[in-house]
Amino acid sequence: MWSNVRAMSAGDQLVEVNGAELCVESFGDAADPAILLVAGASASMLWWDAELCERIAAAGRFVIRYDARDTGRSVSYPPGQPGYSLADLVQDALGILDTVGVERAHFVCQSMFGGLGLVVAVDHPDRMATLTLVSTSTGDEQLPPPAEYFTEHAPPEPDLADTAAVIDYVVRSMKAISGGSAHFDEAEARELVERDVARARDYASTLANHYAMVSDKPVNGGFEDITAPTLVVHGDLDPLLPLAHGEALRDAIPAAELLVLRGAGHDLPRPTWDAFVAGVVRHTESPSPGTR
Repeated sequence: MWSNVRAMSAGDQLVEVNGAELCVESFGDAADPAILLVAGASASMLWWDAELCERIAAAGRFVIRYDARDTGRSVSYPPGQPGYSLADLVQDALGILDTVGVERAHFVCQSMFGGLGLVVAVDHPDRMATLTLVSTSTGDEQLPPPAEYFTEHAPPEPDLADTAAVIDYVVRSMKAISGGSAHFDEAEARELVERDVARARDYASTLANHYAMVSDKPVNGGFEDITAPTLVVHGDLDPLLPLAHGEALRDAIPAAELLVLRGAGHDLPRPTWDAFVAGVVRHTESPSPGTR
């Protein structure tokens, strides 16, 4: 199904993975080294912008994005009652690689789902070529709390029955996590959220269930046991997880490198894409056996 060569996506597809119906889309040539993009909590594949995926694919990478459970077109559960834990989401990610015929992939994991990357790196190192952690943290309670900009701008929860109010809430949340960045584009954010809400099976579940699930830890160690080459990417204006969180990750993972995105908050605004793509391509350019 994914054996043909294409410069752009042929569209998303629903596939049965690990007992769940998940939506998957790929970009580029399936013969190139594979990059699996794992979005943060409550974020569907749309949060990895298609143009961004195409830029990475154009650099010689086979890019895979997908809707995690309770996002986008993938399986949905009742709000507040996720029928899965992080361990299931790890198996989903590995199952997607099996579906597209990839033995080992370069994982790029964002925000809360840096935890997914940690579990794969420690417990399934044979499936991971490299790891990139974007806007995430070690979770050390001694690290700085959210910055004042975030606490001042985080909106109150909306009436979930009011679609317009939900869209406004998510857009305002995106502005809050931007940290006041000049790169934040409210019109672009609103267009993304409108598409995301319209596409979701149940957006109330999207907003709630990743935070309600059990967040399993790796069984074979922690950050210090990661052997995959690791790149940490962090915005210098991140108000949710201030830059010290990224620096702590770099220090906790052997030989990890840190790429600071200037002018970025807890997001990947378009003006940072050149630096982000260059960093990811450079980090994933050493061929590893079996990454196809």
